Amino acid sequence: MGRKSVALPTGVELVGQSVRIRFMWNGRRRCETLAFPPTPQGIQAAAGLRTQVVQLAKLGMLSDEKYAELFPTSTYTAAKAMPTFGEYAQDWLNTRIIAENTRIAYKRLLNRYWMPHLATLRLDEIRPPLLRKIMANTKWSSQWDHKFAIVRLRSVFKMAIGDELLTSNPASLLEVPKVDKREIDPFTADERDRIIDHLYETLHGRTAIWASFFKFAFFTGARPGELLALSWGDVDFNRRSVRIQRTLANGKVKQWTKTRTARDVLLADEAMEALEEAKALTSLRSEFVFVGKNTDHLQGTEATRKILKRALKRLGIRDRRQYDFRHTYATICLTVGMKPAFIAQQLGHSVQMLLDNYAKWANSDDDWGELAKLKSSRIGTKLVQPISNPEVSA
Repeated sequence: MGRKSVALPTGVELVGQSVRIRFMWNGRRRCETLAFPPTPQGIQAAAGLRTQVVQLAKLGMLSDEKYAELFPTSTYTAAKAMPTFGEYAQDWLNTRIIAENTRIAYKRLLNRYWMPHLATLRLDEIRPPLLRKIMANTKWSSQWDHKFAIVRLRSVFKMAIGDELLTSNPASLLEVPKVDKREIDPFTADERDRIIDHLYETLHGRTAIWASFFKFAFFTGARPGELLALSWGDVDFNRRSVRIQRTLANGKVKQWTKTRTARDVLLADEAMEALEEAKALTSLRSEFVFVGKNTDHLQGTEATRKILKRALKRLGIRDRRQYDFRHTYATICLTVGMKPAFIAQQLGHSVQMLLDNYAKWANSDDDWGELAKLKSSRIGTKLVQPISNPEVSA
């Protein structure tokens, strides 16, 4: 016998062996299939649930959370649980343990190249063909931007996989262009000395602090932001060392370095002289070592950059960055034969990174002399032979 037809309440319908309800919410029609049997009791339960939903919607009380509670298996609920790329990328950025300047660089790449196209899309709506189309229509400002915009995008999706929001990375097959490594361009020892002498000749009074600043930078290899955040509490005159544990970024002192690791830097005589000079100029009026006339705020790297640029122009020395002081320290240390492990410790590098960056300066004029040390493995004109086993000889 067939099933007896049943008059269905408003908004309730039978679909196969399931019961479905229809209703309006936020100006759009919704339909949800329920786990009720297509019996009079199931239909009555469905009608009661629909009445409750309609009433909640009319009172403005049907929130996303309430919807998920009433319809836990709803495809709409699942879609709402999936964040948009814009929301998730912001969470990704907020959870990175990185220096402030690095965070700004990441944010710029995301905002410039991906947000205009992906911000409002759910993560699971972003597929490889869409990303390839975006890339094909993008005018990259540089090869560096091209490469690292893709690298950052991959990182966002990688975290989404770890959070079990996605099962695959839609950016994994995007081709990453090769970027030529920036050529290291240090000052020579002669240029270094000329710059320092010029600054001491031309800067007087409280502005003389910047002569000491640049001298200290040349003879420690510390990053500009690290020096501008250096406090007198970081200085140990007895041990002839300073502790580098903060950096200045966007006018604010951050309680970490670029590598998030504090390091102790031993000071050469020239660096100690610079600190003694700075002590007389700033120790009584500021907690920071290198500050200008106005101690209400720290001097930023842009101000020190202007001082350097003016000095280089007057001396007829090719323009370089303040960061090249760090390269100058590293290359001169290698050239005079200091141990790479010591230099790496001073700079806060690994030995491998030091050699990767400065390999050509690790070579010296005495390389052939080093090769000649192989002679020590010979006795006269005969190769050193291993001692033979007496038992075997017998």
